Amino acid sequence: MAEHYDILIVGGGLVGASLACALADQGLRIGVVEAAPFGTGDQASFDDRAIALAAGSQRIFAGMGLWDAIAPSATPIERIHVSDRGRFGFTRLDRGEEGVPALGYVVLSRDLGRVLAGRLQALDAVELITPAEVTGIDNAVSPARVSLSRDGRPAEVTADLVVAADGARSKVREALGIEVTEWDYRQTAVITNIRTAQPHRNVAYERFTDQGPIALLPMSEGRCSVVWTLPAAQVEAVMALNDAACLARLQERFGYRLGRFERIGRRDAYPLALVRARESIRPRLALIGNAAHTLHPIAGQGFNLGLRDVAALAEVICDARRAGRDIGDTMVLQQYADWRRADHRRVIAFTDGLTRLFTNPLAPIALLRDAGMLAMDLCPPAKRLFGRLTMGRSGRLPRLARGVAL
Repeated sequence: MAEHYDILIVGGGLVGASLACALADQGLRIGVVEAAPFGTGDQASFDDRAIALAAGSQRIFAGMGLWDAIAPSATPIERIHVSDRGRFGFTRLDRGEEGVPALGYVVLSRDLGRVLAGRLQALDAVELITPAEVTGIDNAVSPARVSLSRDGRPAEVTADLVVAADGARSKVREALGIEVTEWDYRQTAVITNIRTAQPHRNVAYERFTDQGPIALLPMSEGRCSVVWTLPAAQVEAVMALNDAACLARLQERFGYRLGRFERIGRRDAYPLALVRARESIRPRLALIGNAAHTLHPIAGQGFNLGLRDVAALAEVICDARRAGRDIGDTMVLQQYADWRRADHRRVIAFTDGLTRLFTNPLAPIALLRDAGMLAMDLCPPAKRLFGRLTMGRSGRLPRLARGVAL
């Protein structure tokens, strides 16, 4: 007889693991399917990239009881400086003006993953099905039937609800024929860490250039995490540079606001595209995180949007359980889809619009965008709206994002 779960989460990365942790105390039997064994460091999302956690995401982790474990490795962002290279436009955000302890926090993906994996491994209600991958899914039956290859051997499990959290190239999404809208930005993000001559003073920088944005995020030990967006055609040459030449190239593009760049770490490159699933639910199926939407890294919104998916879906599931409803029923899942639609559209429009606006070379467009940045900096209501969006505090917020337990 097939093993049965209330919820089967496909993908044990940061988003999938967060959902399992959020639901761990709700009396549910949860299975997490992951290709790489937990704790081995081989999971794709548990790498050395830095994540900018919005203030709203910090609240979600606090509501899940995980923030105290994450906080020691997190660096607060106290101010954000946004500018247009070689032009007059700039905007600033300050934690004091926003009335928050921090605008966000920077944490290594690996450190966050370690906390989540440790929590999951300690939970009796969660079974880690690993190494394993999905080979087939039938969501037209109740419960859904999921075929697995588990450590090289075929297996089958059933679930009242299957959650696809398996990334931008979701195998679950592809297996069910869920179409996506995709836009190739023809850009690549080079990710690295640097040390600067001047201290960052907990300021995050987003500097727009004619080739793409450069973000510097404050980290511990005086380091900054760098997300350097380049045209795809230039990436191979930049990755081939030695450390000194690469630092000089990055310095020329960013400037000397933090003094001279003194040291650079390992570089990794990630092609950039906007991918959005045309459906976020099917009977007994919900998509979250990158399986539902993959964004340009500009403004650091991708993981934060996925974490709000987690908080909203967890709330819908809990409310349905308390009402005695079937958590995989389409009417229940439609509540999740309807709730998340506005946030998805808002954030995708924001990130995609910024990417297109700041790579437009036309002089009239550049003049208008810089004037707009200055106007925002001088207009507190406009800046407050911008701040709420970047901090993940706009629209209808889940209970966890308001600091309220499930």
